Amino acid sequence: MDFALFINSFSNIFQFNVMLAIFIGVAGGIAIGALPGLTGTMGVALLVPFTFGRPSAEGLGMLIGIFSGSMYGGSISAILINTPGTPSAAATSLDGYPLSKKGQAGRALSMSLFASFFGGIIGVIIMTFMSPIIAKAALEFGYVEYFALALFGLSIIISITNESMIKGLISGIFGLLIATIGMDPTSGYPRYTFGRMELLSGPSFIPVLIGLFAVAEVFNSIENLSTQQKLDTKIDRYLPSLTDIKRSTKNIIKSSIIGTAIGSIPGAGGDIAAFVAYGEAKRSSKHPELFGTGEIEAIAAPEAANNACMGGAMIPLLSLGVPGDAITAVLLGAFIMQGLQPGPLLYQEHIDVVYNVFSSMFIANIVMLILGIIGIRFFVKVITIKKEILFPIIFCLCIVGSFSMRQNIFDIWLSLIFGVIGYLMIRAKFPLSPILLALILGPMAESNLRRSLTVSQGDPSILLSRPIAIGLYIIALLSIISSVIKQKKIRKRLESQSQEKL
Repeated sequence: MDFALFINSFSNIFQFNVMLAIFIGVAGGIAIGALPGLTGTMGVALLVPFTFGRPSAEGLGMLIGIFSGSMYGGSISAILINTPGTPSAAATSLDGYPLSKKGQAGRALSMSLFASFFGGIIGVIIMTFMSPIIAKAALEFGYVEYFALALFGLSIIISITNESMIKGLISGIFGLLIATIGMDPTSGYPRYTFGRMELLSGPSFIPVLIGLFAVAEVFNSIENLSTQQKLDTKIDRYLPSLTDIKRSTKNIIKSSIIGTAIGSIPGAGGDIAAFVAYGEAKRSSKHPELFGTGEIEAIAAPEAANNACMGGAMIPLLSLGVPGDAITAVLLGAFIMQGLQPGPLLYQEHIDVVYNVFSSMFIANIVMLILGIIGIRFFVKVITIKKEILFPIIFCLCIVGSFSMRQNIFDIWLSLIFGVIGYLMIRAKFPLSPILLALILGPMAESNLRRSLTVSQGDPSILLSRPIAIGLYIIALLSIISSVIKQKKIRKRLESQSQEKL
């Protein structure tokens, strides 16, 4: 680590053109992330051609700004209208939206911003000082390790289930069944597609996400329209209170480390990191029964994790030339357009560019904090709109968001179908988040399990042949045991409280 070169890189960033590019990138990223159906990947991909011919600090600074802004932006719509702007914000909506319904949208948004900022900064610090070491560890992941990681992620289903563990498991199994739709990952044979070409790659994730969380919530809210009360949206602070910060600091630090670690594994993204961090926060909480009702720590954990994931995803990209997620895959193209080839040689031949990326990410997170503080007073006005006007607007955004990814009418119908399914599950008190988690991790688990067994010619002992995989199995088992014990304690506590009331 050349500290002199690192400090000098900030002078390259503190130039008007570069700072303007980062500012525009962050502002655009927040807007893109907040709109359902528009992802950071789409925003970066759209602007890559505009960076051609521009200085690397300016072009890459804008793209990094979009990356950073979109990660935070997804939480805005998740908290205000229960419509995650990005997949990684789905975990934030579990407690962010209930807190918003209590009239504390400003509190939820300020914690989301605070956690996003510190998660992003911690992720960048880890990336700056430990990228070669983490990159070597990430390189050790093969089929067996990816299967173990997916299994560990699926074990979180028990942690994120509130009322009934059985209903949570049923939702998770339902999600796994949906994940089997599409072409077989090994043989390429179509499964459960009913002759529809649109289902060959499986149900499109964004329409399913919008249907389950947004459309279903619109249906449910319309039914209860006459009983809804006007919420207090007065904003008296733009950053969390000291009490909220003290309660969440431990989770922010822990979740940031989780996010960076998961982000550094190629193919694992912010959505996985957010749910794992949420599950860990609930597992280690002294009052896990409050999760899902508007718990401030449950907002801090996923937001810190998915923003830290940004720094983690850049580690394999810069060190190995291997993108950590979809956005860094697009960034890889941007580097190549600039005449740069990410990988070990980048550190030798263009170390100045590497340090420029590090400092750009620091500055992008600071700009995100400033714009977030300014914007909170405007964001929260969304829930002051009359419900008779707001719900049709949300529904239209859902339709546009579902259509925008692939410009396909089928995705609109898919979103509506899952909206009905989500509405029925809400009425029956089945949790929706396990379905989403299973949709994310199901294909990863299946494809890597079958590849492992193909390599070993059907010998299942290969799944226990790697130390990293065994470690992940143990962590998954401990997580399940701990969650089951917590659930029993919660049930006993609730039963004793109900008896006291009687």
